[in-house]
Amino acid sequence: MTALWAIILFGTLIFFHELGHFIVSKLVGVKVLKFSLGFGPKIVSKRIGETEYLISALPLGGYVKPLGEEPGEELSEEERPRAFNFQPVWKRAAIVSAGPVFNLFLAYIVFVLFLGLGVPVNIPDLSSISTTIENVLEDSPAMKAGLKRDDTIVAIDDEPVKDWNEMAEYFANNPGRELTLKVRRGDELITVKVTPRPTEIEVGGRKRVVGRIGITKKLNVHTVESSGIVMAPFKAIEAVYGWCVLTLKVVGKLLTGALSAKQVGGPILIVDAAAKAAAVGLSAYFNFIAIISINLAILNLFPVPVLDGGHLMFLGIEALRRRPLSERALNIANRVGMALLIMLIAFVFYNDIMRVVVPWLHDAFLNR
Repeated sequence: MTALWAIILFGTLIFFHELGHFIVSKLVGVKVLKFSLGFGPKIVSKRIGETEYLISALPLGGYVKPLGEEPGEELSEEERPRAFNFQPVWKRAAIVSAGPVFNLFLAYIVFVLFLGLGVPVNIPDLSSISTTIENVLEDSPAMKAGLKRDDTIVAIDDEPVKDWNEMAEYFANNPGRELTLKVRRGDELITVKVTPRPTEIEVGGRKRVVGRIGITKKLNVHTVESSGIVMAPFKAIEAVYGWCVLTLKVVGKLLTGALSAKQVGGPILIVDAAAKAAAVGLSAYFNFIAIISINLAILNLFPVPVLDGGHLMFLGIEALRRRPLSERALNIANRVGMALLIMLIAFVFYNDIMRVVVPWLHDAFLNR
């Protein structure tokens, strides 16, 4: 079932993203040659009118191929009026930006349905991911160690911890081992020793022993609610805006080092999280789709060559210069952008392997 939930998730995200490019291309008069879900060899295809619709072998992506998108593409005089590169800047910008906009629209649709059905949309506050303790459980290792409400754990065994997930993962991976914590209590920095209690949990149908110290975190959320179906479309705008702001804040914290880059995840983590959300219920699963769709939209708009935001940056430069950048400059920028993207992909896959695959292999080996 995990594979099915992953296919639905990625298929929905990609479909809406490419649908945006496709619809706006058609609206502004650009000819679309291909509309593909997936990359690589085609599995099935069908031509309808002037466009070939495909489902391709590699599901982690998709594309819309308009006429005349490639620099130097040979075109007849009759084709040029409908070719992408011969359109004014505003038309090309509209086509490029439509993908991220449609990802936001997907989240908007999900939130409208939720709010129309009386299901609130919760947007966590950034403070909820800090390492500040909300409560200490009775008879827990944390209570025995002397930890208190509003303490902030800043380091474990001299390793700084910047967010709750990173800290919880450290405790989980060290059941039964004494750890030394540096804790900020008011204006003081104190040292506390605590031994996470071995606790058996079930992950993906397998039992695993993890460490728990018995603390809970602050959970501050902004709840968006609707008084009925009439107000749901308006309240959904507030929900999408709130998640966009939170996403930008998290990215800002990551770039400044205020949040640990270890928490950045890729496809493996997303698949794992999607399966867990689906196990909770369809509401949690579609809420997860909406949040990932917003993240995809925001990140795609970053001014990095090869991303939609990079294309928009080049179009902005073209509008200011009143002529496009040279083909050589574009090629160099795209190569740099691709190199950065490959480095990011390698980094998130490493994080995914360390956070998902390695624990799974460890548990599988222990339970043989």
